[in-house]
Amino acid sequence: MLFHLLPPLADEFIVFNLFRYLTFRTGGAVMTALIISFLVGPGMIRWLKRRQHNGQPIRDDGPGSHLLSKKGTPTMGGLMILIAVAASTVLWADVKNPYVWAVLLVTVGFGAVGFVDDYLKVTRLSHRGLPAKLKLGLEFAVAFVATLAIVEVTRAPLSTGLAIPFLKAVLIDLGWLFFPFAMLVMVGASNAVNLTDGLDGLAIVPVMIVAGCFVLIAYLVGNAVFANYLQLHHVPGTGELAVFCGAMVGASLGFLWFNAPPAMVFMGDTGSLSLGGAIGAISVATKHELVLAIIGGLFVLETVSVIVQVVSFKLTGRRVFRMAPLHHHFEQKGWAESTIVIRFWVIASILALVGLSTLKLR
Repeated sequence: MLFHLLPPLADEFIVFNLFRYLTFRTGGAVMTALIISFLVGPGMIRWLKRRQHNGQPIRDDGPGSHLLSKKGTPTMGGLMILIAVAASTVLWADVKNPYVWAVLLVTVGFGAVGFVDDYLKVTRLSHRGLPAKLKLGLEFAVAFVATLAIVEVTRAPLSTGLAIPFLKAVLIDLGWLFFPFAMLVMVGASNAVNLTDGLDGLAIVPVMIVAGCFVLIAYLVGNAVFANYLQLHHVPGTGELAVFCGAMVGASLGFLWFNAPPAMVFMGDTGSLSLGGAIGAISVATKHELVLAIIGGLFVLETVSVIVQVVSFKLTGRRVFRMAPLHHHFEQKGWAESTIVIRFWVIASILALVGLSTLKLR
């Protein structure tokens, strides 16, 4: 919004010329989202506590320590993140950019699904919320609309093309198969973050790391000069998603203030589904879907651990891990929660650096 309101005044007040620059507006989005989180957080946590007397329902089949250490902690803190991201994006981004609205659609849409799921869990005092099939169906419906919007505004052959990391000239045209592929990326990323969100601070920092990486990716892919220099596929208009990613970084930092061990609030499905869906949608828009699997490799590891556990148990009756997702396996081995969280942050940082290296190694 400020992008349209203030630059025309630059002839009289030269300082307003700053609002033309994507880097300045991205920094503004980071700080605005951070400030909103700090301002909204305390009041929202008190409001959630008043309405959730027992806090987030804790699974009986989970680690026994959680029944003591996490009981009574309110959930649905993802509302704080959604408010900060949406407000900051609308304030600092080019609101005429269709990519911005496509990603916001996924963020808010998935957040709404997560909100209903959290609400049902809290009101029923059960870890069971929306039926799994209905939940996935709603996510795929939102992802389909977003994919359709992205394909419509992206030039051919990029619109339905799949870029391969490390190979500069390769672009595989998936045709109509791009739709289920892109939808799967968004829904998969969403639920991968959801699976990772099991310990205080465990999911929000890797999300912040991934969003920070995509600040750079969106800026480079959306800039013709840098894209040509790095031999990336230039997608005009996607640079504006750097502002959105900046808002995610700021909102994540703000939420971490309240989610750091011992957590005052959990993000719940409201936050994890929306954040995961957002990074999935951004990867689709910037044509870096496969790079997301590297940068967000921690989320992939958590998801694979669940898949391996389920398949192994159904086929052989044996479990590969003591408990899935992976972070619970290490809890059962006796690792302290803080040790698991910090080591997983380290892994996320390493994988992010590996993913960013694909921008140059082509």
